[in-house]
Amino acid sequence: MEAIAALIEKMFGVGVMSDQALFITAASLAGAMAFTIMAICPLVLTVMERKVAGFIQSRYGPMYTGRWHGWAQAIADMLKILGKEDIIPAAADRGLYVFAPVLVLLGSLLAWVAIPWAPGVVPADLDLGIFYIFAVSSFVVVGILMAGWASNNKWALYGAARGAAQMVSYEIPLALSTIPVIMYTGSLNTQDIIIAQQGGFWNWYVVRDPFLAMAFLMYFIASIAEVNRGPFDMPESESELVAGYHTEYSGMRFAFFFLAEYANLFLVSLIAVLLFLGGWWAPFPFLDFIPAALTFIFKGMLLVFLNMWVRWTLPRVRVDQLMHLCWKVMIPITLVCVIGSGLVQILTGQLN
Repeated sequence: MEAIAALIEKMFGVGVMSDQALFITAASLAGAMAFTIMAICPLVLTVMERKVAGFIQSRYGPMYTGRWHGWAQAIADMLKILGKEDIIPAAADRGLYVFAPVLVLLGSLLAWVAIPWAPGVVPADLDLGIFYIFAVSSFVVVGILMAGWASNNKWALYGAARGAAQMVSYEIPLALSTIPVIMYTGSLNTQDIIIAQQGGFWNWYVVRDPFLAMAFLMYFIASIAEVNRGPFDMPESESELVAGYHTEYSGMRFAFFFLAEYANLFLVSLIAVLLFLGGWWAPFPFLDFIPAALTFIFKGMLLVFLNMWVRWTLPRVRVDQLMHLCWKVMIPITLVCVIGSGLVQILTGQLN
């Protein structure tokens, strides 16, 4: 946000605004930028997902809307969903029903403001950046539970209960997998974590030691479950629960859930990039002429592609298999990664 404030002062002159007005203006612009990027995600990722799914399953994705390979299909979908009637079930808890999608969207938006796109370009440069992201993203769980309960629909409630259990469970290995990185860096600040990985891909945390590589794999698997993507899409499994926790939602309220899902998919990919894959640093120093933000986004899109690849390749697991994987496999492995990485750092004198 300091960079935005400096840009405002450069444009309008120093001293034109009071410190409070400058802070409010910079914060508003940072929030608007974060929301804009978050809103663009579904437009891009929807077309990308359909094309990836079509390629993997040997069928066509969108081909006609917009003429060239169906590039305007996402825009057509957006216009269609905006024209849908907003229906509130008669037996629903009206207050909670209306507020639930807002809370889900808010949880995603608040997490985005701590993402560093380039050196000094971060809406909120927090010393507890990673901790803050995990904390505010928990709002999504509350929103999903609220939506399922308020809808007064048993399928929605089943989906919400599954979603809450799944997301709360997988937050544990997700958080544990980040601890070795924090131990290496000695900081929770997102920019500090990226700066510590400069100098080429051999300095990225994913290749520092075998335990960090395993922690990255655990993070990737846990992030798929955290954002309710296949093969872990238990909360909205169409064959069992119609559409899960948002069964009773339509129009713009449904669009909020849709927006949050794709925003969270890109968000967890960017977090993986800044933690393990060097953030905005290019893999080789001679490629540092590429704009930092472009490098950061490109790496994030590669992980999104890998996520989509997994979704359209593997069949959905059962609920008991999902919980077994978390509590009896991934949590012990991530604990081993924490201990093993700590021992490596002690033996090599790198512990911060």
